[in-house]
Amino acid sequence: MAGPRSSPWVKLLLAAVLSISLPGNMANRCKKAQVKSCTECIRVDKSCAYCTDELFKERRCNTQAELLAAGCRGESILVMESSLDITENTQIDTTLHRSQVSPQGLQVRLRPGEERSFVFKVFEPLESPMDLYILMDFSNSMSDDLDNLKQMGQNLAKILRQLTSDYTIGFGKFVDKVSVPQTDMRPEKLKEPWPNSDPPFSFKNVISLTESVDEFLDKLQGERISGNLDAPEGGFDAILQTAVCTRDIGWRADSTHLLVFSTESAFHYEADGANVLAGIMNRNDEKCHLDATGSYTQYKTQDYPSVPTLVRLLAKHNIIPIFAVTNYSYSYYEKLHKYFPVSSLGVLQEDSSNIVELLEEAFYRIRSNLDIRALDSPRGLRTEVTSDTLQKTETGSFHIKRGEVGTYNVQLRAVEDIDGTHVCQLAEEDQKGNIHLKPSFSDGLRMDVSIICDVCTCELQKEVRSSRCSYRGDFMCGHCVCNEGWSGKSCNCSTGSLSDTQPCLREGEDKPCSGRGECQCGRCVCYGEGRYEGDFCEYDNFQCPRTSGFLCNDRGRCSMGQCVCEPGWTGRSCDCPLSNATCIDSNGGICNGRGFCECGRCHCNQQSLYTDTTCEINYSAIRLGLCEDLRSCVQCQAWGTGEKKGRTCEDCSFKVKMVDELKKAEEVVEYCSFRDEDDDCTYSYTVEGDGSPGPNSTVLVHRKKDCPPGSFWWLIPLLIFLLLLLALLLLLCWKYCACCKACLGFLPCCNRGHMVGFKEDHYMLRENLMASDHLDTPMLRSGNLKGRDTVRWKITNNVQRPGFATHAASTSPTELVPYGLSLRLARLCTENLLKPGTRECDQLRQEVEENLNEVYRQVNGAHKLQQTKFRQQPNAGKKQDHTIVDTVLLAPRSAKQTLLKLTEKQVEQGSFHELKVAPGYYTLTAEQDARGMVEFQEGVELVDVRVPLFIRPEDDDEKQLLVEAIDVPVGTATLGRRLVNITIIKEQASGVVSFEQPEYSVSRGEQVVRIPVIRHILDNGKSQVSYSTQDNTAHGHRDYVPVEGELLFHPGETWKELQVKLLELQEVDSLLRGRQVRRFQVQLSNPKFGARLGQPNSATVIIGEQDEMDRSLINQELSSPPPPARGDLGAPQNPNAKAAGSRKIHFNWLPPPGKPMGYRVKYWIQGDSESEAHLLDSKVPSVELTNLYPYCDYEMKVCAYGAQGEGPYSSLVSCRTHQEVPSEPGRLAFNVVSSTVTQLSWAEPAETNGEITAYEVCYGLVNEDNRPIGPMKKVLVDNPKNRMLLIENLRESQPYRYTVKARNGAGWGPEREAIINLATQPKRPMSIPIIPDIPIVDAQGGEDYESFLMYSDDVLRSPASSQRPSVSDDTEHLVNGRMDFAYPGSANSLHRMTAANAAYGTHLSHRVLSTSSTLTRDYHSLTRTEHSRSGTLPRDYSTLNSLSSQDSRGAVGVPDTPTRLVFSALGPTSLKVSWQEPQCDRVLLGYSVEYQLLNGGELHRLNIPNPGQTSVVVEDLLPNHSYVFRVRAQSQEGWGREREGVITIESQVHPQSPLCPLPGSTFTLSTPSAPGPLVFTALSPESLQLSWERPRRPNGDILGYLVTCEMVQGGGSATTFRVDGDNLESRLTVPGLSENVPYKFKVQARTTEGFGPEREGIITIESQDGGPFPQLGSHSGLFQNPLQSEYSSITTTHSTATEPFLTDGLTLGTQRLEAAGSLTRHVTQEFVSRTLTASGSLSTHMDQQFFQT
Repeated sequence: MAGPRSSPWVKLLLAAVLSISLPGNMANRCKKAQVKSCTECIRVDKSCAYCTDELFKERRCNTQAELLAAGCRGESILVMESSLDITENTQIDTTLHRSQVSPQGLQVRLRPGEERSFVFKVFEPLESPMDLYILMDFSNSMSDDLDNLKQMGQNLAKILRQLTSDYTIGFGKFVDKVSVPQTDMRPEKLKEPWPNSDPPFSFKNVISLTESVDEFLDKLQGERISGNLDAPEGGFDAILQTAVCTRDIGWRADSTHLLVFSTESAFHYEADGANVLAGIMNRNDEKCHLDATGSYTQYKTQDYPSVPTLVRLLAKHNIIPIFAVTNYSYSYYEKLHKYFPVSSLGVLQEDSSNIVELLEEAFYRIRSNLDIRALDSPRGLRTEVTSDTLQKTETGSFHIKRGEVGTYNVQLRAVEDIDGTHVCQLAEEDQKGNIHLKPSFSDGLRMDVSIICDVCTCELQKEVRSSRCSYRGDFMCGHCVCNEGWSGKSCNCSTGSLSDTQPCLREGEDKPCSGRGECQCGRCVCYGEGRYEGDFCEYDNFQCPRTSGFLCNDRGRCSMGQCVCEPGWTGRSCDCPLSNATCIDSNGGICNGRGFCECGRCHCNQQSLYTDTTCEINYSAIRLGLCEDLRSCVQCQAWGTGEKKGRTCEDCSFKVKMVDELKKAEEVVEYCSFRDEDDDCTYSYTVEGDGSPGPNSTVLVHRKKDCPPGSFWWLIPLLIFLLLLLALLLLLCWKYCACCKACLGFLPCCNRGHMVGFKEDHYMLRENLMASDHLDTPMLRSGNLKGRDTVRWKITNNVQRPGFATHAASTSPTELVPYGLSLRLARLCTENLLKPGTRECDQLRQEVEENLNEVYRQVNGAHKLQQTKFRQQPNAGKKQDHTIVDTVLLAPRSAKQTLLKLTEKQVEQGSFHELKVAPGYYTLTAEQDARGMVEFQEGVELVDVRVPLFIRPEDDDEKQLLVEAIDVPVGTATLGRRLVNITIIKEQASGVVSFEQPEYSVSRGEQVVRIPVIRHILDNGKSQVSYSTQDNTAHGHRDYVPVEGELLFHPGETWKELQVKLLELQEVDSLLRGRQVRRFQVQLSNPKFGARLGQPNSATVIIGEQDEMDRSLINQELSSPPPPARGDLGAPQNPNAKAAGSRKIHFNWLPPPGKPMGYRVKYWIQGDSESEAHLLDSKVPSVELTNLYPYCDYEMKVCAYGAQGEGPYSSLVSCRTHQEVPSEPGRLAFNVVSSTVTQLSWAEPAETNGEITAYEVCYGLVNEDNRPIGPMKKVLVDNPKNRMLLIENLRESQPYRYTVKARNGAGWGPEREAIINLATQPKRPMSIPIIPDIPIVDAQGGEDYESFLMYSDDVLRSPASSQRPSVSDDTEHLVNGRMDFAYPGSANSLHRMTAANAAYGTHLSHRVLSTSSTLTRDYHSLTRTEHSRSGTLPRDYSTLNSLSSQDSRGAVGVPDTPTRLVFSALGPTSLKVSWQEPQCDRVLLGYSVEYQLLNGGELHRLNIPNPGQTSVVVEDLLPNHSYVFRVRAQSQEGWGREREGVITIESQVHPQSPLCPLPGSTFTLSTPSAPGPLVFTALSPESLQLSWERPRRPNGDILGYLVTCEMVQGGGSATTFRVDGDNLESRLTVPGLSENVPYKFKVQARTTEGFGPEREGIITIESQDGGPFPQLGSHSGLFQNPLQSEYSSITTTHSTATEPFLTDGLTLGTQRLEAAGSLTRHVTQEFVSRTLTASGSLSTHMDQQFFQT
């Protein structure tokens, strides 16, 4: 541990580097950690440091860079430094014939979470000493194998001599444990189990390793087989003894140890020996137990070893197993040998005749593999070995080349925590140890490793009771650690005293600490974990300037309202880099010397269209438009003509200079030439310099124009006459002589100045800058513009590859290829035609396709047109407002010339069938070339030729296209510039876009097919591609809705989804019995923004029926070829699965090294056996799993296969499909209470397809035809566990229609329907007409959810003026805020509270719902009194007595119980208690508030004589301790009943003082809970069974329960029962009760902290002769059986709990109704259904456990 010792400049540089390199969340991890000491700080993360500077005011725990930046001195910063030292390193000598490693010793110290790497070298010689030990099964079935081994001994020695000149060979034998049941223990069988055999034995070392082959053969000849009973053998005992008995076997230290294990049987393993008959119970001790004869002695007392034990011990002793087994037991050992990193497995013949060949093959295979393992590693350290040059096998070993030094990368990592426990809190052996990094054939590397868990030195040097801490604390690590009860910087503030807030008031404000903190000891302690700062918390560190939405541009931190920028950044919001790196031009200068760099951007001295971001000239932009930009100004200043002649000529930014001769074109930036419209003369000028003329620049203009030759004036009349005569002659020639047209072009008067040609002769394009797949190439007409000219043109692709187009065309003449066709229609273009999907567009598309199909059907093999769309063509002369149609025609490759001639013929005629087109324009595009025609109308000088660019993924990096003007079929113009060369440079693509797979199958019932499109990002930018559908056997608008458009991938996006809507089947092929599989294609094209199309860029969608798709999938799986043999391919990397819907999963991976031919995917439902997996074959590294179950977890893995066979599988990946709407609920069941009241219940949907979140119940009147009368009323049951509803106030004798539907995360499912009339249904009496926790619906209520849905024992009513019942918004936990709790009062009321819902606000209070109604339940009537309104149910059945029927009020004039208690936490030790004034007929005199610890202690009493004061502040409470409060009121008649509540203030406390809260820490309110609801079961008229559930939040560990039973009316002492233990559900049988007497039961949990809140219940057992036993259930299908019994019913009132806050229901009472607020419906219920059994006992069925929301 040390601080930095370098100069301040070095520290500042280090801070800058760390601030850039460390991610922000790492720094936040140190800063945000709740640490109390230096030691805790430096253990948070490896980058954390601690500042011990006494004057430092910021947070002391932070990264070293942030501490330095915040002003902490470098010498005051404590950090933990790790180390890695090599203690032994002898260089490898490749001349030695033994295995070697380097280094041999290391000492490493790491901080928790830190990683260190080093290079580890291993050398395996070409020839090394070898020890071969043969361990053979000597059971009777191996007799022929033993005979063959005896005969082949010499061959075996010959093979060994070929491998090495230094070898030893040994032999051992095994059978099994000599005990029952493995061995026949009869005396005669123990002597000779088989004829001519040896007695049974476990293991015996017959021949220790020896260099003498003759000795080996001699001893082997005398061996005989033995025998045992069961098939598995005890070979594991033999393997272990062979490994650990190094001296007895004779293993040599520097040799390769090979163990040949030969058997034809399976094996016993750990726990097989621990059986009753044998009496073997001890675990194998892994020690050598061979006697002098080499026999294993502990076979009777020790169990077989386990597989992991053998793997570990063989690796420890450098032993490599070779399993030579017969085909019978091959499957057992095939799985076993995979556990060994380096091993071999071979199949023996039944007589072992091939053992020599098998061993030879195994020897060579093993010599090429090397395993490196970390042995004896502590739990807190992880070791990983990798190699950049050597390939890993499936078992983790490396393929090596002997005779060469292999280099490996070893990574050591210290974990931060294990199972949630910090590593520094673990045992010492888990933090440090000696790791043995061991290769297969050598001793390896010894590493002394440990995790740094030291204590900060400053904590060991603390000043106890320091004067700097006012003698009230210890000074340690630069600050005071105050004693309990004191706080502040110098411990001068008592935490128990109130603070004067005046020093905390800022001038002009009335709130201490600006309302953002607390005033403690005259100093502000700000809220918000560092959000607020300043002496008065006046600065909000979330309000600094932002750039692009990021605070301080994410390049600094906000402090004191200002941005403190990281090194290298400046500016108000840290948006300006100090570096000029972004201003450096291509020559290495700053802004090209034409500007200055400010805030990372160049500000050019002279702005121009042709300067880029570094003020450099963009010559490509100059070539595209410079001449045109200067043209009007040159024409105006030089000749006084053109667009700017006159005054606007002065606006030109440059001057012209007339010269007699211009420089050549190659010597200037641009040579420009244009025709002056005023005199038809051509003028020329040049642009020099940088191409951006400024105010002082000059453009050189040629003084002389190039004009047509002049003539004498006197010849004008003669010429006019001659011209008229010539015109007459030409007209006659034109009419009567076709050849004159050609001759006309040779006349000087006709062709002089009348010329057409391309404007430019070369274009250079960069593919990543292109936004289109075509180029509008301008063509100019000069000279006489009177008349019409048409020009034929063509473009050829890939001219840099001679013969490419010819070769492509000759590959397959009959193959269908798409031909692009463009025509100009004889109609104007409208806005609607440019919008696909409009009616006008669809009508014209249909008309175009019908007429063109009629024309092109005469071409053999041509298909119908598709992808028809419309556009406008700019720069098309006088017809640029006409509509251009682009479409695609599929035809054979050989039909190109036919299509061209037919198209040109129809264009010349001006129509395609009945479709009128404009003559003189068409484009026909083939695969590698295109031909077309453009038209110059009269007076038109320029038109654009729209040439396709044939962008293909397989294009060369620089490809050439040649555009050629062929001829002028109409007109008299001559061709000028005929050729245009187009060069397209394909730079590095920003992304490769393709489909995931070339084919997708979908059933027609799915309605929408979703096709993923993926992008492999090469350069993180945006990419765009076009997509379109093409018909195949499926047709657009009949089988699917055609789509086309563009997909835009924003930076970072790699996945998009195309959706194509499928249509219902309209046409059925009778030959296929109505089942047609149809196909259509989706094509990607036109990549933009540097994107490239990958493979596949075309996907086929197959539409079939669901069952047919399932059968084809099954057939595909069954018919798929067997997997190839395992090869050398690696496992696919980074498998990733993502749900693409409720029945689809997108699964992709990275290809492994090598050249895989394809991939095989296994997937199965999680939890099922892998043997039930489905198989899919894919040629690309992704696949879409379809036909899955919704909301189901699947596991999947993938392997690659190639020519060598199948590679290993990847790691398992799990993924859950999305939810799908649930099916309809189970059948509806009705429990008829009366003709107007029914209890409706339903079952959960058979297919939930997700998590059910709510149900919706609708009901309404229907007529005789079951048609609805009026609107249906809806009820939202948003607790999915409640599948029961009580509906009241229905109309008598009227049929109702009831529907129930379920909702999950995907939406609402279908509904279940039932229609019943309650008057026709049998009444089913209930012992409890209303279960406390079911929702009650008033059929006369409103029509929305909120109006009438309640959870209650009583039906709550709003006042007459209210349209909604009273509601309260609830929030369960508020930090440093107020929390209102409602508490139950007497046993006459049931109080429940709505579950917390924090979404409604941040400062809401819990409110009590109570009603002025009194609930009366007896066996004959159920009466409700609600706001002076009463209703009586018929007295038809059963009796139900409730204590509520009695007057719950006390004597007249005695105050009632206060309505509710409200607790507001003022601090970690202070509390405000509030209550509501109780009802009382007399004047109140005051209140009494009592409180004490819940587990006992001193009782505190506060008397409040003022009846208007309904709150009190209680100080000096203990944090994290539960208190019980009791409040009661007093009048002249005496004290009323008390209201009781339990509350706890939870806060952070000092670790050394658990009763002292930390200053400024947060505090919350909580409460322990009572036991679960009480359930009573009648056992006899005098006894019952009481059961309850464990409290949700007990106050400490539960030791048992205290149950109290007493008569409600008095008349006897209370009886107490103790129930020990902590169970989820507890039961108690109570005897000795009396009939028809109400009893009150109370249940309290007894915990380590005392007794918790009570749960109360009142019960009455009443007898009734011959009465029916009621039955009540929550599931459909329950019915009633009338039973005869001496006692018939049990009367129970609601059970209550004197706990402050219950989250399992609403808070209900019998006092009054609060009218304010709204009723929160998010309620969690417990649901109890009670069923009477035939024996007369009441059993309990828990349909839903009592649980906490």
